[in-house]
Amino acid sequence: MSPLPYAEAMLEEPRAGRLAAWGNALLAGLVSPDDAAVRAVGDDAAHRVVGLPGEPGPVALTLAFGRLRALGVAGLRVALPAPGHPLGLSGPPEFNTAALEAGEAVLAGGAPGVGAQAGPALGLIPEVDEAGAAGDVLTRVVWRCSAVRQAPPADVPSLGEAERELNEVLRETTEALAMLDVAGAGPATRARLDAYRARMERGRQVLAPGYPPRAARVLELARRVAGLVELAGGGEHGGAVSAAEIAARDRLLRPVERAARRARVAAYNAYAEELERQRG
Repeated sequence: MSPLPYAEAMLEEPRAGRLAAWGNALLAGLVSPDDAAVRAVGDDAAHRVVGLPGEPGPVALTLAFGRLRALGVAGLRVALPAPGHPLGLSGPPEFNTAALEAGEAVLAGGAPGVGAQAGPALGLIPEVDEAGAAGDVLTRVVWRCSAVRQAPPADVPSLGEAERELNEVLRETTEALAMLDVAGAGPATRARLDAYRARMERGRQVLAPGYPPRAARVLELARRVAGLVELAGGGEHGGAVSAAEIAARDRLLRPVERAARRARVAAYNAYAEELERQRG
């Protein structure tokens, strides 16, 4: 097993990212509710939201987006926490704990300066249910909504900071990883990486409409770095054969993985950050 198990999810587009990006495009009036819901669901069978203020039961994403807008939500942000790193979270502790277990969350906030009319600050955490056999899995997602603190999210960099950090950490680690001879990952890891590249080559849109070009560039760089982390840190350990080499590799990969997650959050949150700058 890889000592960085949470890094394996980096080759997948986070559901929180899809929900926030296409929800923001809807809030900006750039896509229809139906289009936003379809893109947010992705390859899953269905998404529902429970716990929304004013809604007694589960609702589909189209209705959930409308309810959030009616509550005064102006922008959606992403949190991608990992053990010891509550990236993008603002509390309370029980919400942070649930988000850490899920590995992701979406934070919904009102427009700055609107005050009480902006409605409550809300957070959504996905609960994923999968049924079926390999190759024929049906995935349903329930987003559980609850109140969160109106506070700055933890450790989220600007796009510029995230881009500089990614480039710097790559310069610092690439040569060292090569010296450890961890580039030769085994067949299972390479198969996952090939599948990841195939998905990217099919032309999947990197971000939803309304995002600045720099956000798309930073997210694409973060995804490429995720490929490096997966290749070098796969469960087969690549060419690292001794416990000391594996430990050295993991020490190198942790800051790379952390930088890539920070960059992802910065990219997905760029819409809401820009909105705050414009209205602040």
